Amino acid sequence: MSIHPTAIVHSAARLGQGVAVGPYSIVGEHVEIGDNTLIGPHVVLSGHTRIGRENRIFQFCSIGEQPQDKKYAGEPTRLEIGDRNTIREFCTFNCGTAQDAGVTRLGNDNWIMAYVHLAHDCQVGNQTIFANNAQLAGHVHVGDWAILGGFTVVHQFVRIGAHSITAMGTILFQDLPPFVMAAGNPAAPRSINAEGLKRRGFSADAVAAVRRAYKTLYKSGMKLDEARAGIEVESAAVPELALLAGFLATPGRGIIR
Repeated sequence: MSIHPTAIVHSAARLGQGVAVGPYSIVGEHVEIGDNTLIGPHVVLSGHTRIGRENRIFQFCSIGEQPQDKKYAGEPTRLEIGDRNTIREFCTFNCGTAQDAGVTRLGNDNWIMAYVHLAHDCQVGNQTIFANNAQLAGHVHVGDWAILGGFTVVHQFVRIGAHSITAMGTILFQDLPPFVMAAGNPAAPRSINAEGLKRRGFSADAVAAVRRAYKTLYKSGMKLDEARAGIEVESAAVPELALLAGFLATPGRGIIR
């Protein structure tokens, strides 16, 4: 381990091999840091926080602090961060609340840019990209490979589907289905994330099927229940559409439309 002399690390904190803690950083009593994770200067790690392997957390981040929820009464809720995440400057990640799962989670291989906020009980998957100032309110769920443009703001309890993408300044009050590109205030669907799907190895046939499903959902004039049923039928022949069909079948705040 490499702990700068000005850092304050509680004697009960658990640090793995190869962990580095920069100048003036603070590591609290209930913090666990996995092997080869790098903590920059002026970082505060608090609460019941578990951080995995090979993460890099840049300066001035506040990780694991109490949730910004007036109902919070000091319960030992948690924050869990996976492996190989990059977390840039001034990010704030809060622990969960007893009113939900009690844990806020960030998965693996995520690229989190400066000033991003993950509020209590957010559940973020793997391989996501959050551009500068993306802000998630409480209880938001984000699927794998989602990309949030700079200054995207997400209302509490909203779900963001896998492989979706938002433009800069997007405001999400309702759920964003998988594969969909959204923009605006309030957010509106624009197209599918075709380029992202190609980069991730989706076949031309699969991308074409996603495009047809998008037209069924947004261009056909069908009611939502009718569109959902049509996409579910097509998903039997196109496995990639099962992700969209399952998302639409799960209750939420309603989808952007």
